[in-house]
Amino acid sequence: MTTEKTLLNLGFDPGNGALKFYGPRGGLQTLSQIAANGAHGVTRITGLRASKPPMQIQVDGRSFYVGEGAHDWGRPVESLDYERLTGTPEMIAMFCGALTRYAQAFGAPDVPLALTVGLPHEMMQGDDAKSNAAAVKSWMEGAHTWRADDTTYSTHVAEVRVTSQAVGALFDYLMDDEGKFVPARKAHFKSEVGVLSVGFNTVELLVVRNKTAVQRFTAGATVGVRRLLELVNRGNLYSLGELDTRLRAGQLDVVAQLPVWEREITGFVEKQWGATWRRFSAVLLVGGGAILLKDTLPLRFTGKAIVPDNPVLAIARGLCKLGLTQRKRTKAESQDDDKDADVQDPSD
Repeated sequence: MTTEKTLLNLGFDPGNGALKFYGPRGGLQTLSQIAANGAHGVTRITGLRASKPPMQIQVDGRSFYVGEGAHDWGRPVESLDYERLTGTPEMIAMFCGALTRYAQAFGAPDVPLALTVGLPHEMMQGDDAKSNAAAVKSWMEGAHTWRADDTTYSTHVAEVRVTSQAVGALFDYLMDDEGKFVPARKAHFKSEVGVLSVGFNTVELLVVRNKTAVQRFTAGATVGVRRLLELVNRGNLYSLGELDTRLRAGQLDVVAQLPVWEREITGFVEKQWGATWRRFSAVLLVGGGAILLKDTLPLRFTGKAIVPDNPVLAIARGLCKLGLTQRKRTKAESQDDDKDADVQDPSD
């Protein structure tokens, strides 16, 4: 009989606004802000508050500032295209930074990781879907060693499964923390459920009917929170990371721009869904944009809108639940294979 590998199951949502990890002990987010590490280091000036530097990540011979405040300390690197997810140096540094925060909050993993990763819809469709998934797996799987400030960290990613971000939101709604269907919601998997994910860079739409994605209702567009910040950023005086930090701190006035941005989102939804959302069992609203529009967006789906308790972490949490379910299924299938085998597995 084969022995099940001991792995730490984590959901990973590599968003443009924040990287989110979710595991058995909970989840957290690390802002997707990164800057090339400069040589300057003034930390105290008489009469001014001391400035604490952001986390410094050194990996593969490169040094970056990562997370909140990074754009105040070095040259901002803002690559919002999908190429970053295939393993650019800044993406690897942010990945290591997010793992550092997770280790600091919940303890450094002492077993290899099994990641279920959510990607934007556009990366998961068309002729490039398989190559995109392969590129993500290529750099995530294997050993990782890096230095965060004065501490060296290392981990091993044994498994990577890739799906769309919106799928994570769906399984967060359908399943409990043990990866089992919530009885009152299981029937929804066989009917129609809509997902509207308003992230930093993209707005993702997904409709599932009878366990299958309905292609004509499933789409993505780059009208996420980034678009709201662009409306505010007249003259391009700030980096998007700087504005995002102020927005999260409640220090950015977006009252005038919110209705304009919301109409761009609802216009995209109208184009893709029309009035068909009325027949859905539920419309799940997730992502940081769901918080910004919490007083108005749900009203457009009267009687159908469901906002989870933590819209920002919902995707990563759902990916974690999905990964747990898939690993249980793989284990069961492996046990069935062992029962049918004529010889014992030599690895036992």
